[in-house]
Amino acid sequence: MLEHPLRTEVPPPPPATSVNIRWLHIGRGPGHTWEGSVWRDEDSALRRANRGAVSMAAAELRAAAGAGPARRSKASDGRPGSFSARRRTRRLWATSRHDRARTPDPPAAAVPRMHCKSVTVTLCEPAMSAAAVFEHAGDPGCLPPCGPEDSGASLDDVSVESTAKESSGEESAGGSGDEAGTPAAQGPPRGEVAGAQEDKQAKENGDVRRPDSLDLSSSKLQLWTSQRDGLVSLRTAESGPAAEPPVTVDQMFRDAVRNYGDQTALGWKEADRWTTLTFKEYYEKCKTAAKSFLKLGLERYHGVGILGFNSAEWFISDIGAILAGGFAVGIYTTNSPEACQYVVENSKANILVVENHKQLQKILQIQDKLPHLKAIVQYKDALKEKRPNLYTWAEFMELGKDVPDSELEEVISSQKANQCCTLIYTSGTTGQPKGVMLSHDNLTWTALATARTVRLTDARVSQEVVVSYLPLSHIAAQMIDIWLTMRVGGATYFAQPDALKGSLANTLREVRPTAFMGVPRVWEKMQEKMKSVGAKSSAVRRKVAAWAKDVGLQTNLNKMHGHASTPLNYRLAKKLVFKKVRKALGLDRCTKCYTGAAPITKDTLEFFLSLDIPVYELYGMSESTGPHTISLPDAFRLTSCGKVIPGCETKISNPDSEGNGEICFWGRHVFMGYLGMEDKTEESLDSEGWLHSGDLGKHDQNGFLFITGRIKELIITAGGENIPPVPIEDAVKETVPIISNAMLIGDKKKFLSMLLTIKCNVNPDTGDPEDELTPEALDFCQKLGSTATKVSDITGSKDRAVYTAIQEGINRVNEQATSNAQKIQKWTLLERDFSIPGGELGPTMKLKRPVVMKMYKDQIDNFYKDIVTPSTPDNPLPPK
Repeated sequence: MLEHPLRTEVPPPPPATSVNIRWLHIGRGPGHTWEGSVWRDEDSALRRANRGAVSMAAAELRAAAGAGPARRSKASDGRPGSFSARRRTRRLWATSRHDRARTPDPPAAAVPRMHCKSVTVTLCEPAMSAAAVFEHAGDPGCLPPCGPEDSGASLDDVSVESTAKESSGEESAGGSGDEAGTPAAQGPPRGEVAGAQEDKQAKENGDVRRPDSLDLSSSKLQLWTSQRDGLVSLRTAESGPAAEPPVTVDQMFRDAVRNYGDQTALGWKEADRWTTLTFKEYYEKCKTAAKSFLKLGLERYHGVGILGFNSAEWFISDIGAILAGGFAVGIYTTNSPEACQYVVENSKANILVVENHKQLQKILQIQDKLPHLKAIVQYKDALKEKRPNLYTWAEFMELGKDVPDSELEEVISSQKANQCCTLIYTSGTTGQPKGVMLSHDNLTWTALATARTVRLTDARVSQEVVVSYLPLSHIAAQMIDIWLTMRVGGATYFAQPDALKGSLANTLREVRPTAFMGVPRVWEKMQEKMKSVGAKSSAVRRKVAAWAKDVGLQTNLNKMHGHASTPLNYRLAKKLVFKKVRKALGLDRCTKCYTGAAPITKDTLEFFLSLDIPVYELYGMSESTGPHTISLPDAFRLTSCGKVIPGCETKISNPDSEGNGEICFWGRHVFMGYLGMEDKTEESLDSEGWLHSGDLGKHDQNGFLFITGRIKELIITAGGENIPPVPIEDAVKETVPIISNAMLIGDKKKFLSMLLTIKCNVNPDTGDPEDELTPEALDFCQKLGSTATKVSDITGSKDRAVYTAIQEGINRVNEQATSNAQKIQKWTLLERDFSIPGGELGPTMKLKRPVVMKMYKDQIDNFYKDIVTPSTPDNPLPPK
């Protein structure tokens, strides 16, 4: 290391203080990034001397780099917690023609309170980062030099931060002239209030504290962008979870390898045997895939589309695409060729990774319409035909072995936490899918904040285990299966492709996860199966189960309200029933059962609560990188989505008299924008940066969030009454157990009507609804005296017993209505249940209302043909 000592003479201080001479050594390393930091000492005169030394150092640095004159940058505060407002950190700013970066402050524990004899400002390699380098001669308490895994920015000009605004009143009173060649401090003293105002202004200008993995190449970044190569200002805070340093996906992965390298990361079943990868092996495979993507011509900010069921190859392709500088783009396996074309073209995907021949055929049908596509990789099964630029997974992974590590490292080191790395395409329930741009920081910070909130255990203490089966093209599955497990060293085991057709139960029993996420339909299916099995039990077993469920429900409701006592009958019920049920489900180790992505009924929540399996609701969006509010064992309410994640904020916009308004989000989990859709982005993000969810909700007195509807789904009757449909639909399904799906009609109509479907079996191969009733529906009919065994038996003959029971249930729902306008006046049973293949449901089982309105237009029109608006719900039984 070359040392260039600059001696700074310090004039005599006030008599009460002794002052030492300060030496500043400037080291020049193998790279070209000038960065460093100087912090305040206890003595004001010495502080002024230090600033002079840095000024002189800056001149030397500029001369060495052949740079132009120094440029004075505005002051900025240190990281909260390292010093008080009157003992802020000094920074040496470095700027260039292409990039502007500033180093973070050292951790509070690393900053000595005594006077320092020397400070070394080290010239780090371009591939280095995170903390700046602070070497402190003769003092082991100072920070060590940059490590080989750090990264840095390229800088040309060097300027010294103005420090006068951070000076205390004592320093300001001590004089303002030149001292021994040290430039005088300029500007008025800065107090705590002034500092806060400047911090706010800095945030507005996009100047946020960061490691070098954060790009601030623009002097004023916005909170959003719709450009694929755009940068955003991160929504950091002065303290708390939102003040965590931003990191890239690669940095988070390297941390995982360092902390959990030899522990299991991924597991999958091959020929009835489980195969696993450690975190070290996982990372190496992701780097190999990244080099293969580069070899195939993946361009920066272009997509790698992944079309297939959850697998290790899916994860490796996703992360490999990110490491190679592209976008990871999940595509729903249920998409038609035309829907695939839209996503591939919108993301400008260069490479597509498909699961098997079936998914490959979709792409081959549209290949000539994809100008950016360069190659296709099939990761399961043998290729049925060889085509140019079509590779097996083994062939694909071989391609990258010739690419030098340095080429990949150059791409990785150039990535910034505030750049896009993943695209999540909305399910398109209200129109054309939108590409939700998620940054590195969106993923890494949300994973950190969520892991802390739900209290996931670090693998060095005890490893968390999850089962991956939900569609990875959805943010919920990605956040849980990929990013949360990476953050805490958890293990992800892959279910079989037919998981939702019945095999999931076997996987759960084998893996025994510690955390499990299920969309409402998964929990409902489990509930139906358990009821069916219970109905076949002996009378004694049914009585014991009923007693245990009563005890379980009451005990857990008491716990929910803060009563921690566990009565003797609960402990007995746990031993006789609850433990056996959990073991049968494969949830005996599971302490975190969650549901989200769609509304769940109170009946289902209470069913599992009665079995001592609390199912906690969480709420969020693709646009919030997944979760925004989360329920916890010691903080939950039935039908509530919990409380906001620490570090995020919730605002209820324009609340009505009951507190209902649009739910708005703020936090580092808020997305960058919609790819190429500036107008749509501006619709979702207001001028202050709040994300408008489109959902209606309210908080109770304890801060729990309750979703009451969706603005776009809101029914506005001809009389002007605003009616959220979901609560009414859920009430009907809960009151009439034979009902599978319900959709309320009435927008711009004189009264409300409803489309209903009956619970039926589903074809395990196609996902299409069949004619046979489910065991629960059969039991319902038998109790009424009906002999129906099929849906067609009920709808074809207008089974009077079933129709009467449905009407009576609707009457009970109507009795709870707040006005006549909110009562269901007419309804009809459809001959076929809603499904994903049928088009009525989206990939996450959400109801696609506009599609249903078109598909069943004739039935809906019949409700309102020559009808005088009824004032009471007379029993409209159809004629025989």
